[in-house]
Amino acid sequence: MTPKSTRRTFLKTGAAAGAAAVAGCAGEIPDDRVTVTEVDSEPRSLDAPKAPTVDRVAADPTAIPDPIDRSEPATVEAELTTREVTAEIEPGVTFEYMTFDERIPGPMIRARVGDTVDLTITNAEGNRMPHNVDLHAVRGPGGGAEATNVAPGETERVRFEVTYPGAFIYHCAVANMDYHISSGMFGIILVEPEDGLPEVDREFYLGQHEVYTDGETGQEGHHTFDMGAMAREEPTYVLINGEKYAITPDNYAEMAAETGETARVYYCVGGPNLASSFHPIGSVWDEVYPQGGLGGRPQRNIQTTPVQPGSTAIATMHYPVPGPIKLVDHALSRVARKGAMAVIDVQGEENTEIFDPNPEA
Repeated sequence: MTPKSTRRTFLKTGAAAGAAAVAGCAGEIPDDRVTVTEVDSEPRSLDAPKAPTVDRVAADPTAIPDPIDRSEPATVEAELTTREVTAEIEPGVTFEYMTFDERIPGPMIRARVGDTVDLTITNAEGNRMPHNVDLHAVRGPGGGAEATNVAPGETERVRFEVTYPGAFIYHCAVANMDYHISSGMFGIILVEPEDGLPEVDREFYLGQHEVYTDGETGQEGHHTFDMGAMAREEPTYVLINGEKYAITPDNYAEMAAETGETARVYYCVGGPNLASSFHPIGSVWDEVYPQGGLGGRPQRNIQTTPVQPGSTAIATMHYPVPGPIKLVDHALSRVARKGAMAVIDVQGEENTEIFDPNPEA
């Protein structure tokens, strides 16, 4: 058995060497951005919270491009700007995120099979690291990553035809991609079938990922990214839309519906490591397109659908009764302790035939 002292040294130096090797060069990750903890490290004291550079990183789940209403292919212009920002994961806890357009998940790109996407990616001046984008809807080297490598202050452009339908993840894919994705760099490119998608009353867009830091969950202060914790797959937070309980009545409260309506949820899991068991508390999914695939029939009446890291799901439901519908990862410690929950506030008249909260004796 490896002596404990030797194991500590190996874990520390091995993780650091691995981070440098994955990064491609030692200078790519600023020294003040990351730590490498050991398995049996004592809890760390943290510096005071930093001043946020943005008010929020949680994307508005209703900020979605309109459904495609044309029957012919077209050119879709899209722009992404990579921005490194400081924001709160929860009150009193700050972290240095990496984002597309200062939001998590990044902006949805929406197209139709046969369209040509003309994508421009800019690495904002003031950033400290290179970035790029790998789109799982692209047939091409690295999903476009090789053509979109951008240093701070630079811009690149790529064109590609989308030839298959579905909801596909995109993410930063520089050499240390797990660090960049965990810091927030992922989103969805939606490719609608030629005949479009069935009409619904509302659409929502959410993304889950895990964050690895040198602090404890809820510990006030500035949290630094922890390469050791990421290598061990021991996240401090598991988040939906980048902040703890971001899209809930106590925070941004941006998902609402009325009884009698239907809604479609586009859900992506950036990871970089953990799968999600996506479940609506208070309902089931009427239809689920596993992995965001739109090439076959959906699954019906699904209670919990697995969404792998680097994949998506498209799920629909209707609302016969009012009340909150809590969207969670059913690995429930992630909900209770690490932040993985969003809420749809359903308003309307009671329907006691379906659910009677106060039946007469």
